[in-house]
Amino acid sequence: MSASVIFVNKFHQLLSVRSLNAARYLSTSKLCSQKEECKVLVVGAGSGGCAMAAKLSSKLDKGSVIVLEPADKHYYQPMFTLIGGGMKRLEQSCRSMSDVIPKNAKWIKEKAIEFDPKSNTVTTSSGKKITYDVLIVGTGLQLNYNKVPGLEEALSIPNGNVCSIYSPKYVDRTYEALQNIKEGNAIFTFPASPVKCPGAPQKIMYIAEHYFRRSNKRNKINITYNTALPVLFGVKYYADALWPICKERNIKVNLRRNLIEVRPNENLAIFQNLDKPEEIFEEKYSMLHAVPPMSAPDELAKCTELVNETGFVDVDKNTMQHVRHKNVFAIGDSSGSPNSKTAAAAAAQSPVIYKNIIAFLNGKDLKGSYDGYASCPLVTGYNRCILAEFDYDLNPLETFPIPQNKERYSMFFMKKELMPSLYWHMMLPGYWNGPALMRNALSVFNIGTKKN
Repeated sequence: MSASVIFVNKFHQLLSVRSLNAARYLSTSKLCSQKEECKVLVVGAGSGGCAMAAKLSSKLDKGSVIVLEPADKHYYQPMFTLIGGGMKRLEQSCRSMSDVIPKNAKWIKEKAIEFDPKSNTVTTSSGKKITYDVLIVGTGLQLNYNKVPGLEEALSIPNGNVCSIYSPKYVDRTYEALQNIKEGNAIFTFPASPVKCPGAPQKIMYIAEHYFRRSNKRNKINITYNTALPVLFGVKYYADALWPICKERNIKVNLRRNLIEVRPNENLAIFQNLDKPEEIFEEKYSMLHAVPPMSAPDELAKCTELVNETGFVDVDKNTMQHVRHKNVFAIGDSSGSPNSKTAAAAAAQSPVIYKNIIAFLNGKDLKGSYDGYASCPLVTGYNRCILAEFDYDLNPLETFPIPQNKERYSMFFMKKELMPSLYWHMMLPGYWNGPALMRNALSVFNIGTKKN
């Protein structure tokens, strides 16, 4: 064999080996790129997730915190009722997600599709596996408009008379519907499911009623509130203040009545009596404000290792730590703790969870305890608000030294003008822990009004 042939054969062998090594390298590199490790993984960059990421990323080494969140935009959802009433614009409720996730945390712009607490991993929509020491679940609630037949169709009709403040996709339709209705029935609903900010379904109703009065068409419009709940509001102290408002403003309230279908071609809303399921009501509407059924996200709910029978993270209601997997915590609406699902609740939970995670990482006992605090500013018109604050036992837990079961302009101003700034500049960066300190400081001035 000639020297030239031997040389060519050797050269081809060398190329083959190098090609094989390169392929192995590329395969290994791709595999490595599909794995991430962190000390703390925060799933969801809502109000609670952002607050926790901010607190922990400022305490731990840079890069120790990963935030898993697919959305481009972060919405201040408590503003949606005001947008529905024409008092704010949708763009005022929105920030770029890159601006609210802390810079010391790593943002992976993907969705969590599988949770495996036994192996301490979460799998993302691209197949990436993230391994963590501590997991914080802050995925929020899933809006299930599709669970009510005909509702999505009704909401897709341009300039239609069915609206909903609960989604940025539909919220602007609400003010349009208020402007368009001239007479007939305006129906507002509350679903048979957990709801984020349970006061919002009737806040928009009170705003609408006030709008109709200001527009000189109230006497031509009948207002009905159909709620699946057995009460107008869960805290009796505030419900007792809301019932007279409904009576004075001629708002008809039907308890235990749940929306089960919408027929947009006929302008019909179909309701079921939850106490007597065989009773079905067909109600004609000129305007329908529909609140969708809500649930934990499907990806979370299917992980039976993490969730309770209702699909929410099974945590101790005081420590917010998972009852079985001790390196898992939950914050906000995805938690199975029995508090009202509000941004204020997430704010009050955040210092407790932060304290308990630091204790857990240091091998110490968990001392932080959440009392179930939640707040619901019940806007009752264009210049009045009842500021409801309460705990796990549905007892009032009020901040200010005045009875808060009264309609007040001061509370409305705080809700409309002050709370958004508090949210963007204090809560999301991890500085706002709820009003407990303020409440304690002001308690010396409390007039001692009996609340029950």
